[in-house]
Amino acid sequence: MLYLDGQSLALEAFVTAVKSSDSTIALTSDSRLRVEASRDAVERWIAEGRVVYGMTTGFGEFANVFIPADQVEALQENLIISHSAGMGPLLPSDIVRGMMILRINALAKGYSGIRPSTLDALIAMFNAGIVPAIPGQGSVGSSGDLAPLAHLALALIGRGEVLVRNDDGSWRMDEREPSDVALRRHGIEPVRLAAKEGLALINGTQMMCAYGALSLHRARQLMAVADIAGALSADALRGTDNAFDARLHAVRPHPGQRTTARNLRELMHGSAIRESHREHDNRVQDAYSIRCMPQVHGATRDTIDHVASVIEREMNSATDNPLIFADEDRHLEGGNFHGQPLALVLDFLAIAIAELANISERRTERLVNHSLGGLPRFLTPNGGLHSGMMIAQYTAAAMVSENKVLAHPASVDSIPTSANQEDHNSMGSIAARKLWSVVANVECVLSIELLCAAQGVDLLRPLTSSERLERVIARIREHVPFADEDRVLYHDMEKVRRLVADGTVCDAAGLHE
Repeated sequence: MLYLDGQSLALEAFVTAVKSSDSTIALTSDSRLRVEASRDAVERWIAEGRVVYGMTTGFGEFANVFIPADQVEALQENLIISHSAGMGPLLPSDIVRGMMILRINALAKGYSGIRPSTLDALIAMFNAGIVPAIPGQGSVGSSGDLAPLAHLALALIGRGEVLVRNDDGSWRMDEREPSDVALRRHGIEPVRLAAKEGLALINGTQMMCAYGALSLHRARQLMAVADIAGALSADALRGTDNAFDARLHAVRPHPGQRTTARNLRELMHGSAIRESHREHDNRVQDAYSIRCMPQVHGATRDTIDHVASVIEREMNSATDNPLIFADEDRHLEGGNFHGQPLALVLDFLAIAIAELANISERRTERLVNHSLGGLPRFLTPNGGLHSGMMIAQYTAAAMVSENKVLAHPASVDSIPTSANQEDHNSMGSIAARKLWSVVANVECVLSIELLCAAQGVDLLRPLTSSERLERVIARIREHVPFADEDRVLYHDMEKVRRLVADGTVCDAAGLHE
């Protein structure tokens, strides 16, 4: 059970709740009291006939249109229906579940004016494993992720669609059912929205934040994989570990650089391959893709730490408008829904994580290129008849090139909306979706490097790598045997990718961040 209070949700707890198909969430007692107080204020203002944006007025350009008390419920339902205007492929189920947790957590802060019963229905929907079908495109990243969150709310009021669930607890992305059917099957009555509630449900940054948090989690794991793959490549290429000496990095003490250098030293410690050429190698220093791993990987590691601080802060923020300050009997109209804080760091993380693939592909090139690495051409013992790992490097190069396109920042763009009332938008939602693609590509590129580096070390037998790196090779060899002749590389590459994705590679090396 994950208890939400709007202020203490941590990244790892969030990821665990998203990933576990049977996880459940609940409000803390303190947060419930704050939600009740906020709702009491809304009810009082409606009874008094106050003019409050989004409660007794229209939305956006219609903020100057007064809505009479007998139409405030219709206003909220119309908001959800009209704003459910997304298009494109559906969001992944993990992203939608993340959106639900984050929206509940934001509402739990007690500044949104939602009824406790409505919030309880949203919690019940999550706990029942109901995942709304949400098109991925349509948010411009300001006024919140309006269209995606509207589709989420549409499911809550029984007017939308949800994913059909498999027997194993996963969700089918290609089959949907009406949300009212799914809700009633689990004993949940579709919500009839009251004043302010539609706005409270859709005004926020939860789609881009869910993408950011889950991408960040994957980026941390890939950060460790990059060090593991880099160390294995360095050994296969008979590189030196001198460039990872702690004294070098103490005089340029970026935290990520020092951490990466330490990881590389420890991963390569005890390698018989390294010892075999320590006294007889006439190379003064290695190429940048080997020698500068601490500086390049380390800069990405520092970026990840910075992005994590922003994401976790956003996960525990109130991001709708207006916000209710019940203890002061005040409502304040503002712009906490604006996605700029996220848009910038999501672009930044995409650039930083893409660099792990850039430098990885260069190491893969050295592994397959005899003139650069000294190993058999394309890592095959019978070149000519067999092409070995030749095209694996092509695939890595293609994904690296694709990442360079995807790393173009979305946050520098803005298109006005709502008749220029909303005249600057963050495009953080686009940054978030691009980041997700970049992370997936990096995972593949690092998997290709691991496959090639393991082949390279095996070509140096009977020499062995370090104990930790040999454990990595052993786990790879459990699924992918040494390639003494050509076979369909796709299967080998995909098997290694799965070992990267499920944490097997990190577990084998004893390195997780």
